[in-house]
Amino acid sequence: MEILTPRDLKDKFQDPWVAPYQKVLTMVDNDLVEIVEYHPCISGSQWMIYQYQNSSDIVLGAKRDGNRHTFLVKAEKSNLSLKPSLHAAGIEEVSVGDDEVKVVHAGLAGAGVGAAMCRGMAEGVKRVELHDVGGGSKVGRATVVTPRMEKLVIGIDDTDTKDEGATWTLAHNVGAELARQGYEYLDHITVQLYPHNPNKTQNCVGIALVFAVKPGEKDEVIQKVVELLKKGTLSDKTAIAVLEGINVPEKLRSYGEAAKKSMLTVEEAEKVAEEVGVELVEVTGSQGKIGALAALGMYNDIEEAVKVYY
Repeated sequence: MEILTPRDLKDKFQDPWVAPYQKVLTMVDNDLVEIVEYHPCISGSQWMIYQYQNSSDIVLGAKRDGNRHTFLVKAEKSNLSLKPSLHAAGIEEVSVGDDEVKVVHAGLAGAGVGAAMCRGMAEGVKRVELHDVGGGSKVGRATVVTPRMEKLVIGIDDTDTKDEGATWTLAHNVGAELARQGYEYLDHITVQLYPHNPNKTQNCVGIALVFAVKPGEKDEVIQKVVELLKKGTLSDKTAIAVLEGINVPEKLRSYGEAAKKSMLTVEEAEKVAEEVGVELVEVTGSQGKIGALAALGMYNDIEEAVKVYY
């Protein structure tokens, strides 16, 4: 086994058949790990989604958005048995330490090159334990080691008025500003809420911003979001809701579905938030708690999130 940093790998493998991944992040929630990878290709990465889901029994789910693919995995060993074309690549094992996550990738031929060299060159990787180089007809196998991170989702609502403003753009600009400050801003989800709400400004949506944060970083990210919203909001009803971890509690999901189909009250939002352990923060007021909490309930199902219920 050879232990190499991303810089070591780039110096050692300057071959035209190696394409470095852009970034790799891993977020931990008990025995669940969410792996986010930015692939060198765009739709080409769909092949990885298919192979990993069909080859590794510890992969619970996989999805692609552009060149970013996300795997939800269990922190344990897989019964991986590689076969050309049918099961050409997968995850052999995921283990979680106090401050880092180890993911063992394996693949045949080109998939092995991706498992070892391509991933190992990505931003966010601490080091790679290179077991087998791969390429040609050979197996490639490597343990990719990344810092242990956590998932933080912040719901936002009620930042505009009937005369001006837009919650989705303000929310994105908040996330983009945090990215400029060095935080990992992963995603922005627009969640359609009840269209017949008489209090709406127009389209009636809430927003969820997704971050990968270092341990101990959560509170400062929340505080920065609140500060930026206070500067940018035009409403006296702005509020946020904060969800830590990967899973969406069933009761929170049900609340999000209800908020898409009916009128709900601030008191109902506060009750559900307390029951599921979600923090609600008034930025300029309390009305935004309803949509902010609902955005958390739907953030991980983007197709359902945007549906309109009449």
